[in-house]
Amino acid sequence: MINKNKKIFLTGHKGLLGSAVLRKLKSEGFKKIITIEKKKLNFLDQKKTFEFIKKKRPNFVIICAGRVGGINVNQKMKSNFIYENLQIQNNLIHGSFIGGVKNLIFLGSSCIYPKKTKIPISEDSLLSGPLEETNDAYAIAKIAGMKMCQSYSENHKLNYKTLMPCNLYGSGDNYDLIKSHFYPALIRKIYTAKIKKRKNIEVWGSGLPKRELMHVDDAANAIVFFMKKKIKENFLNIGSGQDFSINWYVNFIMKKLNVKLKIKRNKKMPDGTLRKLIDSSKANKYGWKPKISLDEGFSKTFKSLKKDLY
Repeated sequence: MINKNKKIFLTGHKGLLGSAVLRKLKSEGFKKIITIEKKKLNFLDQKKTFEFIKKKRPNFVIICAGRVGGINVNQKMKSNFIYENLQIQNNLIHGSFIGGVKNLIFLGSSCIYPKKTKIPISEDSLLSGPLEETNDAYAIAKIAGMKMCQSYSENHKLNYKTLMPCNLYGSGDNYDLIKSHFYPALIRKIYTAKIKKRKNIEVWGSGLPKRELMHVDDAANAIVFFMKKKIKENFLNIGSGQDFSINWYVNFIMKKLNVKLKIKRNKKMPDGTLRKLIDSSKANKYGWKPKISLDEGFSKTFKSLKKDLY
C-alpha cells in the first residue's frame, strides 16, 4: 500500500505505457510524481542514475523505461535490445536498492515464455523450454529483470514485483512501419491505403499467428492497482484474455475504416511465435480485470494516429 503523498519515480514517462501510467497516477490524485527527460538523464549511465535516485529518494519506483520494438527490429538489433534493457533495468533496480527504495514495479513482457508451451500460458511456464528465436535477446533481458527483482526482494525483504503484460496498443503508440509492433503498423498501413486510394496492403508473414492485445490504459490501471496491493507472487501476467490471428486484425481494421483491400503477403518476414495467449487468472483473483474492448480501444487509438501522423 502507498498513499497519495508519497514520492513515485516513474521512468519511461514519454513512452506508450509510461505516458498512460502518468495519466492514471494524476487522475488518482498522486501529487509527487518524479519524471525526467532522457536528454537530461540517460538510464544507461549508471553513476548518474544512482545519483539521481539517491537525491530524489522516492518511496516507489515504476520501471517503464526500456528499448521496445516489433519483430523485425527485435530480430535485426538483438545486441541493442539485450544490452540496453539489461543496463537500464540493472541501473534502476540496483539504484533503487542502494537508494533505500522499498517498493518497485518492473514491467516485463509475454515474450518471456517458451516458444512452445501450454495455452493459455501461466506463470509456471517460465523457463520450461526454448524461447522464440526472433526476440530471445529481449526476452532474456526481461527474465533477468524479473529474477533480479525476485532476488532483491528475497534477500533484502523488499517489495520489488514484476507485471507481465501482453501486446499493448493505444494513444502515443509507435507507428513506424519498420520498428513498430504489428497492430499500430497495420492501422497505419490500412488508413494510408484508404486516404491514398490504394487497392492493396502488404502484411508480413502468413497472417496466421494469434496475438493477444490489451489497451495501454488497462495496463496502466493494472500497474496502479497492484502498486496499492500486497501480493504474494513475484510476478503476475496481465492480459485481455482473448487472442485473434493477424488476418483477423487486418479484417477488423478494414471494417472499422470501411475499406476493402487486397492483401499481399510478404512471407520473407517471420511469423514469430504462433500463439502466446497468457493466463491472467492470478491477477484477476486480486480484483483486477481489463475494461476496454477492442472496439473502444480502436476508436481511441485511431484518433491519436490521425493527430500524430496526419
